[in-house]
Amino acid sequence: MQRVVLSVLASFLFSSSFGQNEKADSAHVLEPVMVTAFEQQIPIHRSPVAVGVLNRNNADFANKTSLLSGFNTISGVRMEERSPASYRINIRGSSLRSPFGVRNVKVYWNDIPVTDPGGNTYFNQFAFNNFSSIEIDKGPVSSMYGAGTGGLIMMQSLPAINAVLPKLGAEYMGGSYNLQNVFATASFGEKGNQSLLTYAHNSSDGFRDHSSMRRDNASFVSQHIISAKQELTASILFTDLYYQTPGGLTLAEYNANPKAARPAAGGQPSADQAKAAIYQKNILAGFHQSYSFNSNFKNNTSLYAAFAQIKNPTFRNYERRNEPHFGGRTSFSYNKELNTTKIQLVAGGELQEGYFNTQVSKNKQGNPDTLQTDDDIRYENYSLFFQADADISQKWFLTGGISLNQSNVKITRLNKYPVVPQSRTYGNEWSPRLALLWKPTPDVGAYASVSKGFSPPTVAEVLPSTGVISTFLEPEEGTNYEIGFKGNLLKGKLYIELSQYYFRLNNALVVRKDSSNADYYVNAGNTNQYGVELTATYNQFFTSNFFRRLSLSGTYTYSNFEYGDFQKENTNYSGKDLPGVPQNAVAIQADIQSSKGFYLKANSYMASKIFLNDANTAAADTYQIIGLRLGFIFSIHDKTKINLYAGADNLLDETYSLGNDINAAGGRYYNAAPGRNFYAGISFDLGRSKSQ
Repeated sequence: MQRVVLSVLASFLFSSSFGQNEKADSAHVLEPVMVTAFEQQIPIHRSPVAVGVLNRNNADFANKTSLLSGFNTISGVRMEERSPASYRINIRGSSLRSPFGVRNVKVYWNDIPVTDPGGNTYFNQFAFNNFSSIEIDKGPVSSMYGAGTGGLIMMQSLPAINAVLPKLGAEYMGGSYNLQNVFATASFGEKGNQSLLTYAHNSSDGFRDHSSMRRDNASFVSQHIISAKQELTASILFTDLYYQTPGGLTLAEYNANPKAARPAAGGQPSADQAKAAIYQKNILAGFHQSYSFNSNFKNNTSLYAAFAQIKNPTFRNYERRNEPHFGGRTSFSYNKELNTTKIQLVAGGELQEGYFNTQVSKNKQGNPDTLQTDDDIRYENYSLFFQADADISQKWFLTGGISLNQSNVKITRLNKYPVVPQSRTYGNEWSPRLALLWKPTPDVGAYASVSKGFSPPTVAEVLPSTGVISTFLEPEEGTNYEIGFKGNLLKGKLYIELSQYYFRLNNALVVRKDSSNADYYVNAGNTNQYGVELTATYNQFFTSNFFRRLSLSGTYTYSNFEYGDFQKENTNYSGKDLPGVPQNAVAIQADIQSSKGFYLKANSYMASKIFLNDANTAAADTYQIIGLRLGFIFSIHDKTKINLYAGADNLLDETYSLGNDINAAGGRYYNAAPGRNFYAGISFDLGRSKSQ
């Protein structure tokens, strides 16, 4: 912690010395950060919700294999990596029930649902060049987006400002552990009609034994203004992914050799003997239409279809999953201005349906053997919502919404006779939300909100890897109370956001692992989650002959999460800290750009100790990660831009576990992250966009 404080002080002293010697260039005005969730196109400091926004600049501080470094700069958000390409996203404790993957969070890409009807999101199907901006809204969003008490992630490929223009880009990066990253981008069209084609290849041998990965990703996004009333965007994403899963280590194994994969033990094979890995293919296709009936009445509609194919040899079995699903979302909005009050009414719904099949066999050295279970799963959900907003004299902003939600799951075990389907309906859940923002000045606002969320068990929880059909699990539901402050200060150079919340979650779903490493789930009574989140960003432009811009950002997250009433068999966990979440986390970023083309990016992330089980008898130690990149950008003939750079991650060579296996049997909690590692790269851009 002392090093973090010193880093912050040094950064601000560094910026202050620049400010004293150079005059700010008032001609540089940053575009306002806009929030699009809840059908509200408003600047971030006028939005009555805790939100973080990532773009290509503030997410690009690491080796671009994943978005982990960028996500961890958002207060209240923590992204974890159990092994390369195996990610968890934790928003205010939402990953308590996720041994892997992303659950309890709704994700959209170009306004198309990515989260499947069963509540799971394959976030690892995305590559770094699949987005131009990512908006992360924290807390329950069920009033408009259905199941999920954690929050909302909205990704956009095209920039908000029409700035694609004809352009070609290519980038190559190599680094430690045989890291190989290739990115290619082609954008073409003109204002009102633009298309974007991307390709990405990521591969690495991995830091640990048996942890190599390879991902090939391609996307095509095309946006067209059909008429003055109609705009249409089509999006296609395909990913072919393979990664090895080295497995969790005990503390003794982790201390002896953090690079090791799980050894053979207790009759279970080693990770290498089992050829434990994920073979994953995803395809997602859909379109979004915006149609204005008149100046006051508008409709937004998205339709999509997706398919995921997963093959997963593990220590105990071989799982094969085919998961086709489809759905759509529509909303109608009506806007009216009455004297000094602007009113918006929104009504709509979302429907998803999936027809999944999961087969589990014995694993014979990485190949399927004797069939154990064969299940057809039908999962459907729907959400109907209504919301009303009132912007009163640009001083008060009031929003209120409510939704009706229902989910249905039906599981048919085909290999057990007689074939008897088991089903469960979760509903009808009413989820209200009310928020009020007061703006004493145009640049400063204070808000208060109360919202209710719910989240039924996902397919992976109803049908865990133990093979026991768990339709007895109850859905989570909780209420969030929040107050906050937002402000643009120092003539827009400094942005500050402070939020404080209390979230009471009932029937919390908690993951456990048995002795064979199989996951299963229990409802853990209730939890009391109190948190404080602070974000500060500072931008300064200069008119000197060398320095052009300084950007500083810092976030602090305090998470005091405890079980309320939680009795499991003969053990009482009431009052224990929730595992998997650090109580304190600090992230700092600094970006210095020279008018000569040189730039320096530095980042630091610190997390306090993390409890690894419900009993709080095991914990991962506090750690701090520091990264650094130095680069040089220059142009040829004013149309070709070249970027040469080199960087390092984990400069302190910390040994730490990132993506712990919570409540793992036998104490196999630890998945070591890479030590000190290096990378270097070069990128070419032919034809600059107007936004640069």
